[in-house]
Amino acid sequence: MDILHRIGIRDATPQKVYDAITTIDGLAGWWTEKTEGETGVGGVIAFRFIPGGFDMKVLELDPGKLVRWEVVDGPPEWLGTTIRWDLEQREDYTIILFKHEGWRDAGEFMHHCSTKWASYLLSLKQLVETGEGAPSPRDVQISDWH
Repeated sequence: MDILHRIGIRDATPQKVYDAITTIDGLAGWWTEKTEGETGVGGVIAFRFIPGGFDMKVLELDPGKLVRWEVVDGPPEWLGTTIRWDLEQREDYTIILFKHEGWRDAGEFMHHCSTKWASYLLSLKQLVETGEGAPSPRDVQISDWH
């Protein structure tokens, strides 16, 4: 099972969006301020949040077109899943087709994560369009996850 989202970012090239999802500064600007690691293929990026975090191994990079990660550490539900970003220019927008692939169970945690991914994708859109995102811990709080 997969989490799927589509978002359009106005007046942004695919390369500008790609940079926001492949650099530590970019990722820290929309996902979580506590981001560190190696962003090249084979590198591992550590993302930390108030309740915990995730480590992503970079599987594939195609500048301005594609980013793929594998979850190598984090909640059991995330282990072995992959995250894919497909980028495409359409008129004045860069379209992102986002997939968090390979969930084993569509339980309540998957529902929660789908909502959080949507809010963070809106933060990415806001960062690229305005220069200011809403990364954790400044993100929209939907509920405490326990």
